[in-house]
Amino acid sequence: MQHLQEALGLPAGRGDENPAGTVEGKEDWEMEEDQGEEEEEEATPTPSSGPSPSPTPEDIVTYILGRLAGLDAGLHQLHVRLHALDTRVVELTQGLRQLRNAAGDTRDAVQALQEAQGRAEREHGRLEGCLKGLRLGHKCFLLSRDFEAQAAAQARCTARGGSLAQPADRQQMEALTRYLRAALAPYNWPVWLGVHDRRAEGLYLFENGQRVSFFAWHRSPRPELGAQPSASPHPLSPDQPNGGTLENCVAQASDDGSWWDHDCQRRLYYVCEFPF
Repeated sequence: MQHLQEALGLPAGRGDENPAGTVEGKEDWEMEEDQGEEEEEEATPTPSSGPSPSPTPEDIVTYILGRLAGLDAGLHQLHVRLHALDTRVVELTQGLRQLRNAAGDTRDAVQALQEAQGRAEREHGRLEGCLKGLRLGHKCFLLSRDFEAQAAAQARCTARGGSLAQPADRQQMEALTRYLRAALAPYNWPVWLGVHDRRAEGLYLFENGQRVSFFAWHRSPRPELGAQPSASPHPLSPDQPNGGTLENCVAQASDDGSWWDHDCQRRLYYVCEFPF
């Protein structure tokens, strides 16, 4: 034992103090180790719970640069989306332009069809007027039994390729009188002609703007020979025209062919004239 202590560099007294065994020595060594650990724990510094240190300028610059990098990335994403939106707007604009061009072509086609339909209707009306009505020289007359105001009657005749009747002389007037009498007998109906003085009172014009030079105004019955003439006109058959500015359109009586002035808004039969 002594030689072992000398080899280990231990003091010789410890072997003498505990020659019997190792229990007490072991307890002494354990106590010494515990004391050493306690001293090490006391020597180890504990973290301070005081305020954290303020950031340095380098930290601030780093933070700002990080934020700027994030903003730059966001702006880049925004630019990408704006570019995609601009591309979409260009595509939509081109599509809208194409639709407008197609709509213009369709409008032109519809207009062409309407014009063709109008020409066909006018040609049909002209043929119908000459086939069903009265043909006289280079014109034809056709009676319509629809009640219309004078302007509406003119529009209906124009849509069928003609105009309201414009008898230019006595021969045409007499032929038209016979035609209307045969068509409407035994009744007497006023029928619109294409004659009016809407532009100026007493200045009678045809619908084509030409001045009327032939008239067939109604005249009240004359007294028989030897009878006393009446100072007042016949209340049911006054001389025409008598309406002044209130009656500016001319209608022809179907029984005797005389002309009467009427309110242009009155709804009457009308007779159309077509070129042949």
